Amino acid sequence: MSGWRHALRIGLVLTCLAGAGYGGAAPARAAAAFSTELSGLPDEFTAGDRVETLSAVVSRSDRGARSECVKVRWSMLLRVDGLRLDQVKVDRVEETGSFPLEIRAEGDTARLTDRELDPGVLCPGRTVTARYRVAFAEDVGRGRVSFAAEAYDPQSRLLARRTASRQVVGEAAEPTPEPTPTSAEPTDPATEEPATEEPVTEEPTDAAVVEPPPGAAGRPVAATGGFGVVQAAFLLGGLLLFLGAGLLLRMRRLLRTADGAGEDLPPSFERRRTRRRWR
Repeated sequence: MSGWRHALRIGLVLTCLAGAGYGGAAPARAAAAFSTELSGLPDEFTAGDRVETLSAVVSRSDRGARSECVKVRWSMLLRVDGLRLDQVKVDRVEETGSFPLEIRAEGDTARLTDRELDPGVLCPGRTVTARYRVAFAEDVGRGRVSFAAEAYDPQSRLLARRTASRQVVGEAAEPTPEPTPTSAEPTDPATEEPATEEPVTEEPTDAAVVEPPPGAAGRPVAATGGFGVVQAAFLLGGLLLFLGAGLLLRMRRLLRTADGAGEDLPPSFERRRTRRRWR
């Protein structure tokens, strides 16, 4: 009976551990929402020696009481239209100077990814900022440039992304010819079409633009469906709970069987055992 008691105690301990694992894994499901903003963009870029400084800022808002701070790796996606990539100069800077970048160019698109994690730490209520200096060559006529600032965690999972596009105007741009007046008879004035404001943001659609940095998963944290620590904790807790319950039921059935077998013995069997013992 002492062996069954030890087994019963082990089953109770396993059940308690399973319940504790289930309760401890629940707070880890608290989701965090990340967002990125682009600031410092002019109405349009001017080619020449003029340098503009852009800032990409990532922030987070947590819905849980407990959350962990994360490091950030920045990646900037640059796309040009009407000019060449070699006519654009982009430098990633920090307070200590230039920040090392890994540059991958393909056609009219270039990706600039930080070789190291950003010095800042992203915690609830705090932000991490990346600054870029952008300049265009003097021989640029007229074109358009698009930016996509992406923030990744150390596991190369996309946290947030923000895009913006601007016109680039240079000294070599040809002026728009003004319409010459004609001597034709006046007609009814044509209805002027309302001017449409150029969109501030646009999402690039070609395969090179949406390609994530090397080794990146290319999906947000909240939508990542991989098997992580939280799923493993839930699986272990369920397995321990199932084993503990099965062990308790098994011991209870064995104890009932042993008690019933002792009560069903006939009196004659007991007397025979006593006589044999005396002989």
